[in-house]
Amino acid sequence: MGEEQPTAFLRRLFDAALAAADPAKAVPAYLPAAPKGRTVVVGAGKAAAAMAKAVEQHWDGPLEGLVVTRYDHGADCQRIEVIEAAHPVPDNAGQDAARRILTMAQDLGEDDLLLCLISGGGSALLALPADGISLEEKQAVNRALLKSGAAIDEMNCVRKHLSAIKGGRLAAAAAPAKVVNLMISDVPGDDPAVIASGPTVADPTTFADARAILEKYGIGTPPDVAKLLWNAADETPKPGDPRLAQIETQIVAKPQACLEAAAAVARKAGITPVILGDSIEGEARDVAQVMAGIARQVAHYGQPAEAPCVLLSGGETTVTVQGDGRGGRNAEFLLALTVALDGLAGVYGLACDTDGIDGSEDNAGAIVTPDILARAAAADINAKAMLANNDGYSFFAKLGSLVETGPTRTNVNDFRAILIQRIH
Repeated sequence: MGEEQPTAFLRRLFDAALAAADPAKAVPAYLPAAPKGRTVVVGAGKAAAAMAKAVEQHWDGPLEGLVVTRYDHGADCQRIEVIEAAHPVPDNAGQDAARRILTMAQDLGEDDLLLCLISGGGSALLALPADGISLEEKQAVNRALLKSGAAIDEMNCVRKHLSAIKGGRLAAAAAPAKVVNLMISDVPGDDPAVIASGPTVADPTTFADARAILEKYGIGTPPDVAKLLWNAADETPKPGDPRLAQIETQIVAKPQACLEAAAAVARKAGITPVILGDSIEGEARDVAQVMAGIARQVAHYGQPAEAPCVLLSGGETTVTVQGDGRGGRNAEFLLALTVALDGLAGVYGLACDTDGIDGSEDNAGAIVTPDILARAAAADINAKAMLANNDGYSFFAKLGSLVETGPTRTNVNDFRAILIQRIH
């Protein structure tokens, strides 16, 4: 690592991870052959606009379509319309875009191609409530899920069964046209049925599964939502459904590839990388306790690697919100890590959401340094109290330790790197 500062090194690892998931590099190699008929591009997610731009730049024939992305995540496309909408709680713009996308799919024939560009965030952005429920009712359930601590696959199971377009319904609407999915994965395990709630792949989950998840987390539902979940007969398309026979799916960017890109940078700097996993889930503060324990093991015993080394991981933690503070799951993780490390010498940490937005704040994440607790105490900032209030954003903002990238226009979930230096 030479004279490079530890915080600059961690940022360089994060930048390498982002570069590995850049749609401009990831999409072109997976583009299909042009069909006899029309090519219609649709998509949803935080990377959807950047993916659409990559398609336009590498597609020679006629092209039309529409994608929906988060506000401020747009791109300059000429033939594919880009609409911006709200995330993580859907709004009318997302609802209108979803309705138009579904109509485009229904208008296709057997010689046509529906090219679907799907990335994380697409579930909230592609918001078309099922018949009988309103957007406001779906918003209420979504807000409760976000605060409950539910895992992403659980949230998306419920979302599919409150939707007219998710859980394979968009692909079924396009039959008999060919459907090609190009996906950027932001979910543990890279399951296409979970990414953006799988609008264009078969759904193995059921209404009964959705009900069980709401009961598990004690989430009440508006009467119309309850009626839909308990009485609906129109299940999402399941594996083997003939309407989904003409579907091809390619995952063009994965969290594991981003961790490997960061690992390569670390090796070049003379730091041993240890990839702990690309699909780590659980409460953010619990994951932080485990990571702090591994860092101590390295520092004290040289296991599972001798210092200097960097622990790399990805996945999506959750936060069960108890307080009224600010911050996403990465700020929560890092504040819990700060408390657990208790000023352990030579240990630095970075945790960021690869879309550039940690939860609903303006930061991607933050950086922890060995002196951060001492700096907090000197400023009369109580780390434990702020953690209890889920106020990680405020903690790191006050100490000037936020990482701010702006929208990255990609999304391969969270990136975490913990550097353990050799202490002489």
